[in-house]
Amino acid sequence: MSRVLLLAVMLLGTAGCSGGGPKEPATTAPSRITVSSPAFHDGGSIPVEYTCDGAGTSPPLAWSGTPADAKALAIVVDDPDAPNGTFTHWVLLDLDPKTTSLAAGSTPAGAVQAANSAGKSSYYGPCPPSGTHHYRFTVYALSKATNLAAGTKLADALKAIDSNAIVRGRLTAVYRRQ
Repeated sequence: MSRVLLLAVMLLGTAGCSGGGPKEPATTAPSRITVSSPAFHDGGSIPVEYTCDGAGTSPPLAWSGTPADAKALAIVVDDPDAPNGTFTHWVLLDLDPKTTSLAAGSTPAGAVQAANSAGKSSYYGPCPPSGTHHYRFTVYALSKATNLAAGTKLADALKAIDSNAIVRGRLTAVYRRQ
């Protein structure tokens, strides 16, 4: 009987950890940055060109409300609806804090891309296996630059953002494959 109970406890313990990797960073940072996109609105649909069904380039983004004491910015794009837990599509680190927008498909000079959940150091367009998924485009203002190298492991990048985030802002949009 004790073996059955032990096995049940072990199975329940691992079921709670079945996510697809690190969760979003800085969930306690106050939301004071306003994030938008000329390509879609908050709660709207992401145009096909920014997904795996199109060109797969990153969408244009804009933001305001970065505090004067921010030393760097970070951008994380993730999908909390992924079947195995949150899937991170893009991590962009150490943007100049004076930056207020990104053009479609661009990475600003001086910024670095960390590995995403697919293990690539690039934007990975939304590509849900089924149903409608939500995609969060989150901009973080950091108290200091992460100084991480391009290709840094996802967990390390998210930890650095979490450790240094002072405020954040988010634009959430949806995508469903046809």
